[in-house]
Amino acid sequence: MRIELTSIHVDDQDKALAFYTEVLGFVKKQDFPVGQFKWLTVVSPEAPDAVELLLEPNDNPAAQAYQQALYEQGIPHAAFAVDDIQAEYERLAGLGVALASEPVEAGGVAQAIFDDTCGNRILIYQVL
Repeated sequence: MRIELTSIHVDDQDKALAFYTEVLGFVKKQDFPVGQFKWLTVVSPEAPDAVELLLEPNDNPAAQAYQQALYEQGIPHAAFAVDDIQAEYERLAGLGVALASEPVEAGGVAQAIFDDTCGNRILIYQVL
């Protein structure tokens, strides 16, 4: 058993694709219609055949409530590893990304949180 796909709910798939590719640097892997939405995934350019992130529409009321509750409580919906958290934090800040916290060390990792513009808080972390 292995993880090959995980998802994150987004309020707009096209806006999410732009943010996750143009700002975060992921690469679009799959994009095809599924009813009124798309099966839309991105991957890390460092591991294009590894785990895919599905940018899943949050048209389901339960998904909307869950996403909103996490956001309001400041809980990240996903976590992405980085090699240099300070450099990534500064890069994101320079691109105008809404950063919820500066890098903080906690239990052997440094972490920071930002807003993905699609209804989620995302954590980036570096193992120290």
